[in-house]
Amino acid sequence: MIFSLIIPVYNRPDEVDELLESLTKSDYNEAFEIVLVEDGSTIPCRDVVMTYQGKLNISYYFKENSGPGDSRNYGMQKARGDYFIIFDSDCIIPPNYLSEVRNALNEEYVDCFGGPDKALDSFSDIQKAINFAMTSFLTTGGIRGGSEKINKFQPRSFNMGISKRAFEVSKGFGNIHPGEDPDLSIRLWNLGFKTRLFQKAYVYHKRRIDWEKFSIQVKKFGKARPILNSWYPEHNKLTFFFPTFFMLGLLLAFLLLIFNIDILLQLYFVYFVIIFLTASIQNKSIKIGYLSVIAVGKQFYGYGTGFLESFIKIIILKRKPQEAFPNMFFKV
Repeated sequence: MIFSLIIPVYNRPDEVDELLESLTKSDYNEAFEIVLVEDGSTIPCRDVVMTYQGKLNISYYFKENSGPGDSRNYGMQKARGDYFIIFDSDCIIPPNYLSEVRNALNEEYVDCFGGPDKALDSFSDIQKAINFAMTSFLTTGGIRGGSEKINKFQPRSFNMGISKRAFEVSKGFGNIHPGEDPDLSIRLWNLGFKTRLFQKAYVYHKRRIDWEKFSIQVKKFGKARPILNSWYPEHNKLTFFFPTFFMLGLLLAFLLLIFNIDILLQLYFVYFVIIFLTASIQNKSIKIGYLSVIAVGKQFYGYGTGFLESFIKIIILKRKPQEAFPNMFFKV
């Protein structure tokens, strides 16, 4: 089995440098290739890539901007391996990553897998807080931390693998973004392929975002879910509504104060205290605990309001997704 690592990048040469540097430290003792796809960047990373020639087996391609999903497909079409591993450019790869993937595939082969993500000590406090919100079992991000069912896992494209056969049969990623990851997983299931979580195959996901970008990102995640629910109603789950219910419940909690009823607001207070304490202990930092409360609040608000807006437009008003949210669909 030959691994081809597929890395789309857009205007991130510094991140690519860190990612490639981490791959030079891999303990994997078999050959693998790296296919780096520059998605129409105005700040290309070609010079960075050239510094790793001789250290790593890298193929570099530059194409017009068409989004991350299409760039991944492009890279897989160019790859020479028979199993593709996809990373985001803001990831740092542990030395044992490829060995863990090989061992997991040898133990129980699957045509598509996903792995969790963690934070490095060198990440900023905000990055660590966002990582907590996106991975903790206490939040909607628990699926990224490994709490989703292992044998029915929807891989995320910052850290996932797919066999050449599964890619060719499924045609790879669609043009929705975000949402292209669960869309591909569901199509693979419908085609008879299986997905699986490889818990030991984690990456350090740097998440190159500040508060504003994080809010925009999670709102788009919320908008994507009702679109996917309309495409694949058999995979709809009540838990997808949770962030919206959470925000509506918080609004109700404040309204109940008019009638001197504060029990609901007290429950929300207890929840955020638990978030603060858990994040503080996990990161050994009260500051990160405080920032994690902000991150979780932004996560629930962004996802919840995005989901509600999309639910109204797509499910209730029956609007076409491409017309309701044109900025979530790349033209390819």
